[in-house]
Amino acid sequence: MTVSSNRKKIFEIIVPVMLVVALISIYIASCRMKSGPPAEPPAAEGEIQQVPPEIDKGERQEPEISVYIAEKGAVETMPMEEYIAGVVAGEMDPKWPLEALAAQAIIARTFTLKKIAESGGVPQHNAHASTDVEEFQAYSAADITGRVREAVKLTRGEVVCHNNQFIHAWFNAYAGPKTALADEGLDFKEGNPPYIHVVESPGEKIIPEEEGQWSAAFPAEQIRAAVKEVTGEDPGSLETIEVGKRGPSGRVTSFNVNGQKISGPSLRIALGSTEMRSTFLEELSMVDGEVIMKGTGYGHGVGVCQWGARAMAEEGRSPEEIIAYFYKDIDIVSLWD
Repeated sequence: MTVSSNRKKIFEIIVPVMLVVALISIYIASCRMKSGPPAEPPAAEGEIQQVPPEIDKGERQEPEISVYIAEKGAVETMPMEEYIAGVVAGEMDPKWPLEALAAQAIIARTFTLKKIAESGGVPQHNAHASTDVEEFQAYSAADITGRVREAVKLTRGEVVCHNNQFIHAWFNAYAGPKTALADEGLDFKEGNPPYIHVVESPGEKIIPEEEGQWSAAFPAEQIRAAVKEVTGEDPGSLETIEVGKRGPSGRVTSFNVNGQKISGPSLRIALGSTEMRSTFLEELSMVDGEVIMKGTGYGHGVGVCQWGARAMAEEGRSPEEIIAYFYKDIDIVSLWD
């Protein structure tokens, strides 16, 4: 055998081996990117989402924002992370596991930056955020604890992006057995964002029955008034109410009231979201002039389920892993140090 033949044989053996090694290295690197710490803003095609210019204090610098303090009717300026601590304390029980609180911090930070980027925050108060839960997010400076501050510090500067843009950082108290799509749970008119999907909620395993299950009775005239409020049409004296259609997660997306169609999420809001806790109905009936509803869940069911986050935290999952479970095809990005 000639020297050139030997070289050819060696070449034929080495090249495939090198190719396999390269592919394995790429796979391992991709896994590390998904499960490791958050990356810097990715250098991908398209415009990379950054801190909105109106609050940008420079590269890798924590922003300051103006917050409308509804209780005082005044606007105060504070560091972003201080505001996020108040939101976490207001939106989740400060006694819950650190990792669950930290996941809530990531969501709160993303929600805030997206609102500022899109509309300036709460322009009606000439502020970037508000402590009024009806306008923005819940906020409670009085409930900030050492654990809350540690959770915020653990995720400092972290936000959730899809295709380099801030996501709609939806969350809910308890999704029931499964989370919902946005158009299903929220009647979101822009369709379902690609990062929102239906997953089983681990919260079902730990939530007390009295908190997970609910029942309510609504007078027939209240149902009639709610339908008229939402649709602008009076359905008349209530004779029938039926489930019209259910979505992928099993939630009611529409009801038929005397044959008149009304969206499930809209009826829930009109009847009161703390009375009709969810659209995950298990029973619907009329008894003695009242509409009886029984169901599971609390909230619209879209995005992060807080009880699910708690369950995952108790299993030892990281804040980033919790976020990545409830949203798909997302990046957790660090915007400041």
